[in-house]
Amino acid sequence: MRKLLPFILLISWGCAGFGAAPEGERLLRMQNSPQWGDGAFINPQPIWSGMSYSKLYESIDKRSRYGAPDDVEVDIPVMYGNAGRFDSPPASGLRVTWLGHSTLLIEIDGLRVLTDPVWTNAGPYNWLGPERWYAPPIAVENLPKIDAVVISHDHYDHLDHRTIEMLKDRDLKFFVPLGIGAHLEYWGVDPAKIVELDWWEKRPLNGAEIVCVPSRHASGRHLHDRNRTLWSGWAIIGPTHRAYFSGDTGLFKDMKRIGEEYGPFDVTMIESGAYGKDWPDWHIGPEQAVLAHQWVKGKYFIPIHWGMFTLAFHGWTAPAERAWWAAYQAQVQIGIPRPGQSIEPASPPVLERWWPELPYQDAEAYPVVSTDVNGNPPRLH
Repeated sequence: MRKLLPFILLISWGCAGFGAAPEGERLLRMQNSPQWGDGAFINPQPIWSGMSYSKLYESIDKRSRYGAPDDVEVDIPVMYGNAGRFDSPPASGLRVTWLGHSTLLIEIDGLRVLTDPVWTNAGPYNWLGPERWYAPPIAVENLPKIDAVVISHDHYDHLDHRTIEMLKDRDLKFFVPLGIGAHLEYWGVDPAKIVELDWWEKRPLNGAEIVCVPSRHASGRHLHDRNRTLWSGWAIIGPTHRAYFSGDTGLFKDMKRIGEEYGPFDVTMIESGAYGKDWPDWHIGPEQAVLAHQWVKGKYFIPIHWGMFTLAFHGWTAPAERAWWAAYQAQVQIGIPRPGQSIEPASPPVLERWWPELPYQDAEAYPVVSTDVNGNPPRLH
């Protein structure tokens, strides 16, 4: 580690991507949050991890041969387009366009909401961090008018400073959990555009409501800021339709409360990829994503957080295969769009396999089971 320290200091010096630490009134508000304790934000249900260094090395050694499309020389059938495709509003009033990973454009009752926008690679520098598998389905400059950007947490694959700088001069609002406003201001976002919320807080926007709801995860952009900003999911409540965006999360008990207070949801977008059996509270996994969809009272389920970055050791098609099978078993209506594809949940396309049929480990061979929930015992750290 001592030998690496000069390199770490070199790449971190002057790194805008790290963002900024909250201070002043912002920090005081964070410290007054029910989620704050012992100098950082905490989960009501602690997140357990069984990933030791030895297990990490073992996982790397045994990682899937099919961890990325390049491993099998497959081209992902991305549906590229431009702003003109959004000229006509959705006939049903609700349309979701998956732009890869956790980036979605949600058109709901006349409102356009962009979630966790990432248009570059996932790291403090474009050359440092997971590389995206394909170009963005639509260029930032070709996006239609956006009313709001919602951010779930400040990990690099969800909060990208280069993308924020591309969006900061647009006429829109940035909805973020507590503390993340410090990053945005540091990157040049007008403070008047930032709406910073704690769990269960909400704000009106153009006839709709944006609600910050809990998630079970963590935060941090470097070695010394772990859990110094809050993480969340989001509920978007329109006059006619309702949408739920999970952010990154494990399964947690308050998902049922989200459903009771803000459901039923016409569409849920729940992370289903980048899972591991040794960190089941950090990422929910495909089967539990289907269960979460039921807990929040969802009608139509779209798996997200997969299909753009290599962030775990499972095969890249496994999240889609497992989510599809779990939804079939639970009789849950599911859509798995191509990157760039738009879906209206009221009249969805026929579900088809657009990804290659590759070997993968199913739920029986590689279970992902969150702790301290649904009858499962808590685990000691």
